[in-house]
Amino acid sequence: MPLESAIEVSNLTKYYGDLCAVDHVNFEVKKGEIFGFLGPNGAGKTTTIRMLTGISIPTEGTANIMGYDIQRHPIKAKEQMGIVPDVSNVYNELSAWDNLIFTGKLYDMPKTSRESRAEELLKMFGLYERRKEKVQGFSRGMKRRICIAMALMNRSGILFLDEPTSGLDVQSVLIIRDLIRNLNQQGLTIFLTTHNIDEASQMCDRVAIINHGKIVAIDTPEKLKRTLESLQSIEVAFETAPPNALKELEKLAEVSEVVKEGDKFRFFTRDPPTVLDSLWKYSQDNNLKLTTVNTVGPSLEDVFVKLTGIRPATAEEESGKSGRSEEQEMVHRRRKQ
Repeated sequence: MPLESAIEVSNLTKYYGDLCAVDHVNFEVKKGEIFGFLGPNGAGKTTTIRMLTGISIPTEGTANIMGYDIQRHPIKAKEQMGIVPDVSNVYNELSAWDNLIFTGKLYDMPKTSRESRAEELLKMFGLYERRKEKVQGFSRGMKRRICIAMALMNRSGILFLDEPTSGLDVQSVLIIRDLIRNLNQQGLTIFLTTHNIDEASQMCDRVAIINHGKIVAIDTPEKLKRTLESLQSIEVAFETAPPNALKELEKLAEVSEVVKEGDKFRFFTRDPPTVLDSLWKYSQDNNLKLTTVNTVGPSLEDVFVKLTGIRPATAEEESGKSGRSEEQEMVHRRRKQ
């Protein structure tokens, strides 16, 4: 029978002394899907990736990559994967072409194979015309494309992407996302680690959320959203809102929470029709004009916040900026709780 799973993880566990960084994690990634891996900093995300890619040895459990156990058959397993770290690993003093050729040599590719593959990838990524230029003059988005191309030199079947669009401008983000989609359509399995909840919702076939070393949810983005039907909401904007509007709106019937988002108010409720009636009456009684009214279902961000207790903005602020290793970050987070 053909292999259906690109990655199979069984009871994967990692201890750092007495600290359990990853706690008996189980999941599979199907061939040909984009699989999102989300979690706040210190949740066990990076430790899991390090075990999957053979950098760190598990305390317990197994991880199979395209049918190869990463511990028993590390060379075969690593031949199946390309890895794009969150920090650029390009050589700035080399040209785009030489970066790829050097990577091909590391994979022990024959000269003709590595040259044809380098040409193919540079054309695919829109960088062939600039192949002779040193990478140090490239933008961050272009360097990120070179990183991805380097990871694909060995024609890997699985691509591990760690925060692929972090710190990029809007145009570069759109280019990278289109590139990821195109690679996936060609059959590449993609394991995407990201703090960008919107990115995961748009890009991923399925999403796993890890917190305190455990998988707390795993499903398609839409099915995860439907688990939080109580987080239905209504978004409204007034032409001119009074200064005390937030306090008054919190008193409306069937409203569990009101959040001011820019010039809009978002009402969380289990009963949208009742809230809409109350809003209409409130606007009439106060001679206010409603300019926007939208009913909104729960977002993947809502699911993330509900399951981890951490808003994505906070996670992004913590991500890679504290100077702490993941195991230090885990201790820091758990002492605060």
